[in-house]
Amino acid sequence: MGTDKGYLRYSRFGVVSALIAAAFFGLSTPFAKILAGMMSPLMLAGLLYLGSWAGLCLVSLVRGLNARYVREPGLEKGDYIYLVGSIAAGGIAAPLLLILGLKGSAGSVASLILNVEVVFTALIASFVFKEEVGRRVWCAAGLMLIAGSVLTTGPSPAGWFRINAGPVLVAGAALMWSIDNNLTRRLSHKDPFLIARIKGLAAGTASLFLALVANENIPEPAPLASALILGALSYGVSLVFFVYALRHLGAARTGAYFGIAPFVGMAASIVVLGEPVTLMLAAAFVFMAGGLWLVMKEFHAHMHTHEALSHEHSHVHDEHHDHEEGTEVPHSHHHEHGAMAHSHAHVPDLHHFHKH
Repeated sequence: MGTDKGYLRYSRFGVVSALIAAAFFGLSTPFAKILAGMMSPLMLAGLLYLGSWAGLCLVSLVRGLNARYVREPGLEKGDYIYLVGSIAAGGIAAPLLLILGLKGSAGSVASLILNVEVVFTALIASFVFKEEVGRRVWCAAGLMLIAGSVLTTGPSPAGWFRINAGPVLVAGAALMWSIDNNLTRRLSHKDPFLIARIKGLAAGTASLFLALVANENIPEPAPLASALILGALSYGVSLVFFVYALRHLGAARTGAYFGIAPFVGMAASIVVLGEPVTLMLAAAFVFMAGGLWLVMKEFHAHMHTHEALSHEHSHVHDEHHDHEEGTEVPHSHHHEHGAMAHSHAHVPDLHHFHKH
């Protein structure tokens, strides 16, 4: 019979990582809206991802000089199909749809609509990748879907409700990022900095190439530098922490915690862009805050069986890693898990992807 202390210590890092990732990404919405008026959507998407690649290359160089740096496993042959899919969906399609959507949406509204990514992520995680998604997570996803629906509709001159193109494009970006989330979940035991660098370089190069083919102009130095810096923080740093969160929490729960990103974006849009606080925004905020509260209160424990497993990832010694090699500090090496059965609180991390 295991205890819940290991789970709490293990998952706490995942929760903190998800919240940090959400905060950095949420700040990008109002600033991306400003930059969208200075360059084309393709150009901006390319610069954001190239900025993430450049920033992470610098950070990786500094990390490599640290004597306490823990090497994490690189990619293997079977990983690249997931990486290519995540780049296509989350690195190319999603930013393009978001930037196009921002042209027809208020920054604060777009920020909150992005929370439907939680719904899409949970649906794909459960039905496609067979991840366990509990009732609280489904209820949270439902509340966020209601909030997104409130924001994607508006009264038409005839008095009926119509679908606004801008918010729908933002919702499309959320769908693409949810596909990206689940594909990246399959890579989360690999080096997060390596994954983020590859995604940044590939997505940035593809978008920039398409922009140049379309004869779009390179922006002036000031907005160009601003886009690169914004990409380094809101895409690069955010993605690294997001991968860590996927490793410890699974896709559905990471997506739910990441739901604070629209709240950060909404607050930043109100402060930076001077956008008004409307009744629709307030109602959506209540629904989404309720959804986030539900997933934060989730507690999942039952008797479960671990099948024998052989893999490599960064870990510490706990009830799932009782081999002799290594220390109590994070380290990485190839190791084997024997079959075992026990009961304790857990989430669908690398060692708890079992059927229910």
